[in-house]
This record gives sequence, structure tokens and C-alpha cells, in this order.
Amino acid sequence: MLHVTGRRVERTQRVIDLHYLVLAALLNWLMILVAALWGTGAFSSPAGLARAFGNRAHIPGVAPAAARADRAAKNMLENLVLFGVVLTASRLGGADANALTPGAALFFWARLAYWPVYVAGIPYLRTLLWAASLCGILAIALAGWSGLDR
Repeated sequence: MLHVTGRRVERTQRVIDLHYLVLAALLNWLMILVAALWGTGAFSSPAGLARAFGNRAHIPGVAPAAARADRAAKNMLENLVLFGVVLTASRLGGADANALTPGAALFFWARLAYWPVYVAGIPYLRTLLWAASLCGILAIALAGWSGLDR
């Protein structure tokens, strides 16, 4: 969205990369929630729902897709830390937010696509999407590094 005043335009352009950071955090929260509910059987029975709200001490065998959902959520958390640190360091280092946005967008959209592909158990596509998200982090790091030269 563009505004008439120069300051508003600058502010609008400056926060897009941070929107992707917030969206990635929300995606990770959703992934954790779905994995926890699926792993306890909350989607399939009232007893599973009771387990989900309990201390989860006695969880029966978890379906393979539910286990993959849990691993996908944990992997997202690991990568979200890298994404957040690199993006924050780049922003604090004075990098141009417009230069950071493409990497942030690549990270988010690749991770969004990664989730259902991982849960479905599609191995090579999963790895390709994971690599694409890392390329997004690398793009942010390179843009952040070049921003330090100013």
C-alpha cells in the first residue's frame, strides 16, 4: 500500500520483511498445535481430545503422518530461529528492508509448502522445499551483509 507522504511510503516498505517473520511464527504455532492434537488422537475421538488436554503421559502409538507432522513442526522451529536471528541482525545492521523482503518471502512460502509435503511423506520434494527455505535465509544474510558496508 502506498501513501502520499514520503514517511508513510517508507514505513510501508520497511515492515514487509517483518510481516513474514510474524507469519512464520504463526505458521510454526499452527504446526505445533496440529501435531500435538493429531498425535494425541484429538481429531479422531473424544478420548483423544481428553488426552490432548491432559498431561499426555500415556499416548498410544502415533500414526506415521502424525509423527511426520510433529517432526515438521520441530524442524520449522529450528529453522525459524535461524530465520529470526538472520533477519533481525540484518535489520539491526541497517540493511535495506526492501532487499531483505525477497529472502523472507522465499523462506515463508517454501516453509508453508514444506509442511503438507512433509506430512504427506514426499521425500525429494520435501528436501527441495527445505533447501529453498534455506536459500531464503542465505539471501537475507547476503543482503544484510552488504547492508553493513554502508
